[in-house]
Amino acid sequence: MSRRSSFVLAALAGALMLSACANTVRGVGRDVGNTVDATGSAVRDVAH
Repeated sequence: MSRRSSFVLAALAGALMLSACANTVRGVGRDVGNTVDATGSAVRDVAH
């Protein structure tokens, strides 16, 4: 395998890993938002 092919393969693997991290961070943000909404709803239900 040539040096250039190794570099291209490593760059593609790195891009794939970074895109997976972005999706994970976005998913965590959604989960936290849903938790906040559910907690607020539960507090309102208990208060009334």
